[in-house]
Amino acid sequence: MATDTQAFKTVATFSERIEADMTVALLGDHGIPAGVFGADSSYPCLSYAKPMEVKVNESDYEEAKRILAAASSAE
Repeated sequence: MATDTQAFKTVATFSERIEADMTVALLGDHGIPAGVFGADSSYPCLSYAKPMEVKVNESDYEEAKRILAAASSAE
C-alpha cells in the first residue's frame, strides 16, 4: 500500500481566522492547495492563545512564499 510522504510547511501565521482564510483563498487562486492549522473553534468571536498556521505541501512552499511576498508588496 502506497503512503503519501509529502510534508507540510508553514508559510504564514495569523492570530485572526479571517486573515488565515484569505491567505488560503489567495494561494488556492494560484493553484496551491493550503490549509489552516491550529484553529480550535469555528466560532470567529473566540480568541486564540496560539497563532493559526497556513500550511502548504513542501513542494509548493517556495512558490507560495513568492505569491505571499508579491501580495504583501502590492498592498
